[in-house]
Amino acid sequence: MAEKVTFKQSLNLFDGTMIVAGSMIGSGIFIVAADMTRQVGSAGWLIALWVITGLMTVFAAVTYGELSSMFPKAGGQYVYLKEAYNPLLGFLYGWSFFSVIQTGTIAAVGVAFSKFAGYFIPALTMDEKNLLFQLGPVKLFPAQLVSILLIIFLTFINTRGVKEGKLIQTIFTVVKLFSLFGLIVFGILLAAKADIWNANWATGFSMKFTEAVTDSSGAKLGWAAFREPATMMVALGLISGAMVGSVFSSVAWENVTFIAGEIKNPKRNVGLSLFLGTLIVTVVYILVNVMYIAVLPMIPSAGNGAAAYAPEVTTPNIAFAVQDRVATAAASTIFGGYSAAIIAIMIMISTFGCNNGLILSGARVYYTMAKDKLFLPQAGTLNKNAVPQWALWAQCIWASILCLSGQYGLLLDYVVFITVVFYILTIVGVFILRKKRPDAERPYKAFGYPLIPIIYLLMAGTLGVGLLYAKTKTSLFGLIIVIIGVPIYYYYANKMKNNPLPPQEVAE
Repeated sequence: MAEKVTFKQSLNLFDGTMIVAGSMIGSGIFIVAADMTRQVGSAGWLIALWVITGLMTVFAAVTYGELSSMFPKAGGQYVYLKEAYNPLLGFLYGWSFFSVIQTGTIAAVGVAFSKFAGYFIPALTMDEKNLLFQLGPVKLFPAQLVSILLIIFLTFINTRGVKEGKLIQTIFTVVKLFSLFGLIVFGILLAAKADIWNANWATGFSMKFTEAVTDSSGAKLGWAAFREPATMMVALGLISGAMVGSVFSSVAWENVTFIAGEIKNPKRNVGLSLFLGTLIVTVVYILVNVMYIAVLPMIPSAGNGAAAYAPEVTTPNIAFAVQDRVATAAASTIFGGYSAAIIAIMIMISTFGCNNGLILSGARVYYTMAKDKLFLPQAGTLNKNAVPQWALWAQCIWASILCLSGQYGLLLDYVVFITVVFYILTIVGVFILRKKRPDAERPYKAFGYPLIPIIYLLMAGTLGVGLLYAKTKTSLFGLIIVIIGVPIYYYYANKMKNNPLPPQEVAE
């Protein structure tokens, strides 16, 4: 009888921390500050939103630590939701995760890699002159093919074993962290200008979005917009919309929980890597935005009227950086003519490492679902290298299709609200499990319980309500994606009735 292949505990605390940080840092930190600045209009609120996002991320991470110590095996958030609630909710998370959250992110990050590779290879620019093929609304560019080749290459590397994926993750995460720290240090030491810094902070914590909220007489309400229920939702929706960029530059930290079965001493190291990784990235993100404010004007220097917000102004600034490439605009002030090449290389390194972390960890969720007979059975097998090869290739194929569709960015928009909802449900699961299983082993208990989890729930709940108000259509479409998973779950559940899990698999 063939020897049973199981996961190998090959990853230590440092490896786990690199997976957290590397999966979080993609291309967002280089571009999203532009749209956020257009919406908030002040230095104070730009930094405040990054601080709020960072606190939410760290608070969630330290709370997930308790769950990871209780269930130190592959599957992570899928397992937590299944154990706290029921198999249906766990499946709906896994279904959303496979259909768009993880695979859509892999596709989007892959295209970001190709887009910035276009700086060195013009044929990779998403320009009509480079169009290879068009069928209806679907357009095929060389950049999409390169994105698919990148996904295939990283998938192949990860089928060779977790050590190979770990090596790529560690190297690229360390390089991009040092690159970002270098950008921060050089920016603040060489390019920071007191007049720009003072002018930007002269905006203080004024809120451009509340200037748009008026009472029945047409008077601007400003901060008073938060005092009346009728206008509070408008202001809250505008703030939530502005936070989309920072929130989705800060997701994917939970990826390390999916590979808990391959981490040494997972009851300790998963939770600790969540805390260390999210803390490092939060500090980096805030400092990068401080650097932006130190070297670039918030808006074009065209006065304080409507002209100041004219997109056609190309003077280096944060709000209207060319194609929202704020990092490139900042680097042009720091490094001069080499700026575009430097930032292109940084983003290629960042997206390459980010996609490796996403590919490595995502397949473990489908593996665990398959072991529960809630996914295609082939996904529940390990190859001779002790990795879920079939699940890796299934993820690769679907992510590649999303690359071809050209709709991955839109799909990610659709699940903004749902992703926040699943975070909230998982944190609530800590309270549920404390009540359902008071005597269960908890090698690590959520730091600051119950205060920090409650603060997170209030912050994330407020964000969720704001997103539902501001992005109603996309939020509801995200719900539809989840609901589609209900009949699929019952299809698998009915099959399981006729072929239940063996006792040893139930206990696994």
